[in-house]
Amino acid sequence: MTRRRLRSRLPMAVMAAVALVSTTAVAASPADGEGSAEATIRYTEYGIPHITASDWEGLGLGYGYAAARDNICTLADTYLMVDAQRSRYLGPDGRASPGRDQNTTTNLASDLYFQRINDDRVVERLIDQPAPQGPEPEVKEAVRGYVRGYNRYLAETGVDAITDPACRGAAWVRPITELDVYRHAHAEIIMGSADALLDGEVNAAPPGAQSAASPSGPAAANPSGAEAASPSGSKATASSGPEAASPSGSKAASPSGSKAASSSGSKAASPSGSKAASPSGSKAPASSASSPASSPARTAQRIRDAMAASARASMGSNALAVGSQGVSGGTGMLLANPHFPWQGKNRMWQSQLTIPGKVDVSGAGLLGLPAVNIGHNNDVAWSHTVATVAPFGLFDVQVNPLDPTSYLVDGVWQRMTSQQVTVDVRNPDGSLGKVTRTLWSTRYGPITTSVQGVPLPWTVSAHAVRDVNMDNLRALNTWFHLDQAKDVEDVVGTLETTEGVPFFNTVAADRAGNALYADIQATPNITDEHAQACLTETGRLLFEQTLRLPNVPPVSILDGKRSACDWPDDPNAVAPGLMDPRKQPRLIRSDFVGNANDSAWLANPEQPLSFPRVMGDMAAPRSLRTQELILTAQHRIDGTDGLPGKGFTPETMRQSLFADHSRAADLALDSTATACRNTPFGTVLVDGNLVNVSEACPILAAWKSHAYTSDSQGSWLFANYWSYLLGGQAVEKLPWRVPFDAKDPVHTPNSLDPGSSAVRDALARAVFALRKAGIPLNARLSDVQKVTRGTEQFPMHGSIGELGVLNVITPGQVDGRTDVVFGSSFIQEVRFTADGPPQTSSLLTYSQSADPTSPHYADQTRLFSAGQWVTERFTEEQIAASPQLEVEVLD
Repeated sequence: MTRRRLRSRLPMAVMAAVALVSTTAVAASPADGEGSAEATIRYTEYGIPHITASDWEGLGLGYGYAAARDNICTLADTYLMVDAQRSRYLGPDGRASPGRDQNTTTNLASDLYFQRINDDRVVERLIDQPAPQGPEPEVKEAVRGYVRGYNRYLAETGVDAITDPACRGAAWVRPITELDVYRHAHAEIIMGSADALLDGEVNAAPPGAQSAASPSGPAAANPSGAEAASPSGSKATASSGPEAASPSGSKAASPSGSKAASSSGSKAASPSGSKAASPSGSKAPASSASSPASSPARTAQRIRDAMAASARASMGSNALAVGSQGVSGGTGMLLANPHFPWQGKNRMWQSQLTIPGKVDVSGAGLLGLPAVNIGHNNDVAWSHTVATVAPFGLFDVQVNPLDPTSYLVDGVWQRMTSQQVTVDVRNPDGSLGKVTRTLWSTRYGPITTSVQGVPLPWTVSAHAVRDVNMDNLRALNTWFHLDQAKDVEDVVGTLETTEGVPFFNTVAADRAGNALYADIQATPNITDEHAQACLTETGRLLFEQTLRLPNVPPVSILDGKRSACDWPDDPNAVAPGLMDPRKQPRLIRSDFVGNANDSAWLANPEQPLSFPRVMGDMAAPRSLRTQELILTAQHRIDGTDGLPGKGFTPETMRQSLFADHSRAADLALDSTATACRNTPFGTVLVDGNLVNVSEACPILAAWKSHAYTSDSQGSWLFANYWSYLLGGQAVEKLPWRVPFDAKDPVHTPNSLDPGSSAVRDALARAVFALRKAGIPLNARLSDVQKVTRGTEQFPMHGSIGELGVLNVITPGQVDGRTDVVFGSSFIQEVRFTADGPPQTSSLLTYSQSADPTSPHYADQTRLFSAGQWVTERFTEEQIAASPQLEVEVLD
């Protein structure tokens, strides 16, 4: 065991800088008398910190210090973003990631967005409010300590001695304040809306006005003339499917059938060289071909397609809670499996946080938030999954044709509010200039002229945005309470009294053997009756999802001409405009509940749920990943999955996830192999290419496991084929002989038609793309799906969610090489027994540190590649027994 006692030995200049920017004193006050420790950090295997303190401030101190040690550059990059300073230091044309996806907008657009929020003092006003709207006292104490810990690490290390080359010596690395931390938390809470709305808000200009920024100096540009990478170390291009480098160095086809389109809706080049007609990578349905370009149906379809494409290239998650009837040798179990980005501000970080007698929680959270977001304590375990609630709504406001900054409400013209927003930018010659833009707002919220890159022209009407999370800092209170929950009823109580969860479901299991699903979150108060009375024609198509695509939330566009169409206040809700939490779905069972990013309807197929339409669809097809999750639970509990015994054990829970089984292969592989064999002369004419597919037939037929394990052969071919076959459409639109049946949603649709030309054409496109990329049709998955860390390459098992694989891995391009853009991130399985500590294994797939010099840069990635897990150390005895124990005491 290594033990170090750390005292404040800081250079005078650095100490002065910390004192100037901190909102609280940095000097430590002994917790229990002179010389006592404020925080003790005990590191066990794989750099996992177990932080103990006597109060919340001490806990935050330890968390901030340890988090900065592992990820100082990623954190500093995040504070640069929320401070609206990216253009000043990195140039306005570099890429930023303010939302859920990677590199979705420019530094300039990001800065204008956050500067507007900062100028409006949104976060400051929330901090000043009493709980539940503002942070509770323990949250404030932990944040205060976090700032001290982060600044202490930075001061002791010095910017020039930071080991991570991504920010060593960078002028933008600085001490932080409590406001920086709250702004970061707020940015995470509103990220569900940022990607869809940010560009439209900062570029909105009335007819006849220029939407371009007005620079006060030379036109801002990146001095190098190239896009600036994120200072956190990577520039990631998300794709809706794998895009792996072949052994020869050429790029393989993406199983999405195309390189990913950006969220601005630009067209994507397909492997055949043709251009995709829509952001989803597929041609629009023929029925819309005659629709006018600006018709409600066409606008709704374009928004739907763009949001679907973004969802395929964005974070997701699975979670499964098993109750006493489904657990072998225990009472309750949880599998947490979020699919978060592997780069940037949405990385998770693992820790255990302990104040004796108050809290003892272990798990992971978004980096820089001093709490556990997904994890367990001694009695309850929980996870979150991305939900199907749209965290924003639009209002169509009629504008005065003679004065387009006036709009009509209840027969009276009202003036929009204009706001001058100014940010600093670095000019090509290195000098600093300023960019000023006039942004516009209504009583409902900011004006936007696009959603997910789809234009919403400001002409006879304009569109205003209301973001359900813009006034939400309550999520911090939510997570602090979840960390201290005693059972699933406690979890429900926390969700209802805070309504702070942003765009997430909650899945939990407790020691008593209860399994909970709850979609209780910050939800717009749009009842079905309110929607029917107020939706516009375009809004009705989007909200009712006449044009359905999976994982596209019901976006509302309400009539802004009537003030009664604003979200009404509910006396039972925590904040104005929110839905009564008692109207939101929840389910507690003793067998299982789960979610894989579909709506709440089928949390358990034996007890379908109903809920307001704003929260998602009902009696509609489920994704193949949802089907796989339900079937995995049912077969394990019944003992029909080929594994020994009945019911989940820790071992079988881990095996179930890392089986990497594909529901799509179950449903379609045999029919696809048949279609291949029945192809006349083994050739298909597609996209002007005559493709011989006969080589593919025995390869597909031999892939008996239907699994995306590293040694599988035929899986990469099938993944490419399946993405071409989907072409961006919903799975139920494929040529099935047995269509979807709401009475049997887990097993329908099924029986793919082997005689369909769509099947043969998709297979031919996949074969052509792989040959063009120089990848053998029978390539092992390990040959094409891998990541590089330093000098090592790690094969990645798992695959894209559209294949119905639970262990989602979505490859893409990061800094010009193939990497995982998002997918399985923090994985945890927890079993409770009647007594004794929880039995837990976990894995942080991308490892604890983004610093390539850290010993914990790739150690858990190596484990993940090999299908191994980390046995968690939770009790004092388990921690003390670690052969790699290292102790740091912060005096």
